[in-house]
Amino acid sequence: MSPRKVRRVIDLVRGKEVDAALNALHFLRKRAALPIEKTLRSAVANMLNNRDAKKVDEANLYVKTAYVDGGFTMKRFRAGSMGRASRVRKRTCHITIVVSEYQPSEKVSNA
Repeated sequence: MSPRKVRRVIDLVRGKEVDAALNALHFLRKRAALPIEKTLRSAVANMLNNRDAKKVDEANLYVKTAYVDGGFTMKRFRAGSMGRASRVRKRTCHITIVVSEYQPSEKVSNA
């Protein structure tokens, strides 16, 4: 899937709470929504299972960063006009999602 198409979907998820992002992806009628949803679920599972320092509440998680980078491009050939061959580029992408926990804001007193 081309990075340009996936970026349109990932922009909807960036900065949202995990529950709201999963809900938006589930009902979105774009082909890129399914791989992004799987990646987000994987990031949440990694956050919950790989933290040994403290317990993390799933309700406090949000999408800290989410971006799409271009992957390799497969070059294929297709029959073109007048007996020529035209190049078709099958683009791929890398999806990266970072999930973090909300930090309680500390009040600073003016003394």
